[in-house]
Amino acid sequence: MHVCMAHRGWSGKAPENTMAAIQLALGEPGVQAIEIDVQVTKDGELVLMHDFTLERTTNGAGPVKAHTLAQIQSLDAGSWFGPAFTGERVPTLEEVLMAVRGRCMLNIELKTAGDLYPDLAQKVVELVTRHEMQAEVIITSFDHEVIKRVHELDPSFTTGLIIYGKPTLLTEQLRETGATVISIAYPYVTAPFVRDMHEQGYQVLAWTVDDEQSIETVLAYHPDIHVCTNHPDRMIGLLPA
Repeated sequence: MHVCMAHRGWSGKAPENTMAAIQLALGEPGVQAIEIDVQVTKDGELVLMHDFTLERTTNGAGPVKAHTLAQIQSLDAGSWFGPAFTGERVPTLEEVLMAVRGRCMLNIELKTAGDLYPDLAQKVVELVTRHEMQAEVIITSFDHEVIKRVHELDPSFTTGLIIYGKPTLLTEQLRETGATVISIAYPYVTAPFVRDMHEQGYQVLAWTVDDEQSIETVLAYHPDIHVCTNHPDRMIGLLPA
């Protein structure tokens, strides 16, 4: 079955990685999954944020890791998107888990580089486990070492490698890290590639597909492809009723 995944929540209609965007996605029955980005604050809390710095999506400045949770949650994370969202806060991962539990799948992207957040994998695994949501979560990252670490901590978690491009030795990388999902930039996705991955037992997630023509093209590649989009309504409109 095709899966519609809302990228950073329904970020075409609300500020990315906020509860407003997540609640919009949860309110649409055609959305089966939500993708979010997670980082660690100065005081060790897990928060939603894509960029390593605060400027683009809040009225703050500087690195996420240089600020406490209280400092980050005092920021306005909505007015950059539109005045209707003024005062929207940066949510914690725990808030999101509690909102999503039992309602849809959650793709948690671990945002890290080098040794920026050495305990990110462990913190996320422990929190998801505490909420007993292992079966409702996929953990993905561009940092393949951190995905290997998640698999070592708890091999029952579904994990995925995020890739921009089409690398060689891809199945070797998946095996080495224990990942079973390949999250790949959609321009590099082809029907034979998706078919080959599925035949080997891997799930393919294409990102970030926003215009209707591209969505239609990607959907035609395979009946079980997952599509991550900022505009779930455009994808849902192309699916059979």
